[in-house]
Amino acid sequence: MNIKVLIVDDEIGIRTIIKKILDKSGGFEVVGETDNGEEAIAIFKEHRPNVVFFDIEMPKCNGIDCARILTDIDPKTIIIFATAHAEYMSEAFQLYAFDYLIKPFKIERVMQTLDRIKNLNKPSYGDGIDKIIKHEKGLDKLMIKNKEGISFVDTKEIVLVQREESSTVIYTKADSFTTSISLSDIEEKLDHTQFFRSHKSYIINLSLITKFYPYGRWTYIVKLKNTDKDALLTHEKYEEIKKLFSL
Repeated sequence: MNIKVLIVDDEIGIRTIIKKILDKSGGFEVVGETDNGEEAIAIFKEHRPNVVFFDIEMPKCNGIDCARILTDIDPKTIIIFATAHAEYMSEAFQLYAFDYLIKPFKIERVMQTLDRIKNLNKPSYGDGIDKIIKHEKGLDKLMIKNKEGISFVDTKEIVLVQREESSTVIYTKADSFTTSISLSDIEEKLDHTQFFRSHKSYIINLSLITKFYPYGRWTYIVKLKNTDKDALLTHEKYEEIKKLFSL
């Protein structure tokens, strides 16, 4: 299955170059292109691309602001900034952008980035985690208000909590609960010896970690037991986890 791509740049020539590089690389499908951020959001919601190439200085909604909106909808969206302006690099990395390409970029440089994307499902890196964390607090529960009413969630059953579709979703071993409660508010109610804020969009159950591997240059994927979901881990949080599990 091809990797879906959206290209957002107000220069048609750049969009053409990126499409030609994608075609040369193979395995990618351009599902949309546009010259402005507002239309990019609409295309994203309709086609759900895996990868978005963003220019930064564009009419209506600049690339940084637009990328924030898209990653709130789906935190795993691979954001690649392609711009002539190096001064936005620090701000882009705060969004955990997958890469930052400076125009005029070389074809070989973009091809390297595309190869890394295609290799994401071939994990070659992992840290064994053999420290056991126990959580025995009896009837610890979260009271979650949502449109269906009020649900009581046993915290010992929580696998991860994530931002998804601009809401917060709590995944347990057997169910999921969607709420408007912020991730930070839920984090405050959870046992910090058991749950860990791995990324601005994720809280994970430390005792269920099985492996993690690179997802871009500054982010990792975390695999967890009892779910087909996974989470993101920033480089800073990765260093914290290494210390936490060191013997």
